[in-house]
Amino acid sequence: MSSQPLGYDDALAYLEAHHDREKSPNLAAGRVDGLSLDSMQALMSVLGDPHRSYPVVHVTGTNGKGSVAAMIEALLEEHGLVTGTYTSPHLTRVNERMRWTGEALLGVGTDGNVVARRKPARGGDIDDASLARIIAEIADAEVVAGVRASYFEVLTAAALSWFAQLPVAAAVVEVGLLGRFDATNVIDAAVSVITNIGHDHTDFTGDWRAKIAGEKSGIIKPGSAVVVGERDPDLVRLFEAATGADQPLWVAGRDFDVSNLSVAVRGQLVDLRLPGGTIEGVLVPVHGSHQAQNAAVAAASVEAFFGRDLDADVLRSAFERVVIPARFEVVGHAPLVIIDGAHNVEGADAAATTLAEEFSFDGRRILVVGMLAGRDPRPILDALDAQHADVVVATTAPSPRGVPAEELADLARQLGAAATAIADPTEAVETATALAGPDDAILVTGSLYVAGAVREALTGAPRG
Repeated sequence: MSSQPLGYDDALAYLEAHHDREKSPNLAAGRVDGLSLDSMQALMSVLGDPHRSYPVVHVTGTNGKGSVAAMIEALLEEHGLVTGTYTSPHLTRVNERMRWTGEALLGVGTDGNVVARRKPARGGDIDDASLARIIAEIADAEVVAGVRASYFEVLTAAALSWFAQLPVAAAVVEVGLLGRFDATNVIDAAVSVITNIGHDHTDFTGDWRAKIAGEKSGIIKPGSAVVVGERDPDLVRLFEAATGADQPLWVAGRDFDVSNLSVAVRGQLVDLRLPGGTIEGVLVPVHGSHQAQNAAVAAASVEAFFGRDLDADVLRSAFERVVIPARFEVVGHAPLVIIDGAHNVEGADAAATTLAEEFSFDGRRILVVGMLAGRDPRPILDALDAQHADVVVATTAPSPRGVPAEELADLARQLGAAATAIADPTEAVETATALAGPDDAILVTGSLYVAGAVREALTGAPRG
C-alpha cells in the first residue's frame, strides 16, 4: 500500500481529527446504541488481519486492567517471549500505548520450557517514526475500506498491525471501553481476562453491575481460556454462562488466590495459589492489597496461556522488575508524594486504604484531586476520605471533560473538607508541596490525566 510518508506531528494531527470516544461521557453499559465492530473488521481485513498472526491475552475489567497487563507482559517476557502490549489511556505521550519487550536472543522450546530469557535492551514504547509510518498505513486502509474510524480504532489497528510487523510471539491487549463493542474485540484471544466489576461506564440504572458484566463477557470467545478476578457469585455466574463447557474457566477465590500477604520495603510479599500449585515468597513491587490480587490474576492468566504450571523462580524474577507508572507510585519523600490514577469509587477506596495501611507518616494528609465529568465526584471524594484530609487541593484534569477545580473544591467543602482550587495540576502540586512539611503526605489522584501531568512535572519522565 503506497502513501505519502507522514511526519510524527502530522500523524498526531491526523489521529486527533478522529472522533475520540474515550472523551465522551455518554457511553455506558446498557447504553451502547450505535456501536459496532464493523469499521474495525473492515480495517483489519484490508490490513491482512494482522491480529491473527500471534496469540493474544485480552484484558478487560473496571479496575486493574493496566496493572494486570503490565504483570502479564513481564511474565511472558521472562519466559523468553517477544511480547507486544497495547494499553490505554496514555499518561503523557500516545506512544506509551504501544510497547514491546525487545528481540529475544532465544525463546521458548517446543515443549514450552524456557530456552533463554536474556534479551538486548531494544524494546520499549513505539518510536516516533514507526508510529507515524503505521498511522499512515491505517490512513490508507481507511480509504480502501471506505470507513472513517474513531481515534481509538485507528490506534488499535496501528498496534495490532505493528505487533505483526515486529513480529511478536504474543500480545497483551487491554480493552478500552467495556468489551463487547470495543475496538480490540476483533481479537479471538487465547486467554480472556476479566479483572473485576465496579463503578465505571455505567448509568447506575437497573442491575448496572450485571449490565457491565454482560458487556465485559463479550470478549470471551469460543476456544479461549477464561480468567476472572471478580468474586461476586451472581456476576461469576454470568461469566460462567458466557463460557463454553469445553473452555477452561478459573475464578479468583476458587481456582487461584493470594495468601500470607505482608508489607515489604518496595511493595508486598505474597504467596500465590495458582491452579498448578502455590508459589511462595513472591515480591510484588507495587503497593496495595488490590495489586496482590492483580498479581494472582496475571499469574493465573499466564499459566492458562502456557497450559502448564509456572516455574517459581521465573515467576519471582518477573514480578521483581514490574514497574507500573502512576499506580500508587512514590515520587517524592519529605514530604511523601504519591501519584495514583484512581478515577472511580473502588480505585479511590483502594488508594485511601493503601495510604492508611502501608505508609506511616507523622504529619498531615494532603490530597491533590482532579476528575473527569461523566461520574459523580461526591462518592469518589468520600471514598478518598476527603472530609478528614487536612487539606484538599482541587485541580482541573487536563482534558475537555475535566471537572473545573472550583466546582470540585466546592463539593469537597460540602463534605467538610478544607479545600482550595488551583486549576493547573502542576501548580496544584507545587501549592501542596509549599504547604507541606517534611512529615506530611501528599496523594495526587482522581484521574490518569492529572497523574500523567503531575508525574511528568515531578520526574521529567513519561514512563517508569
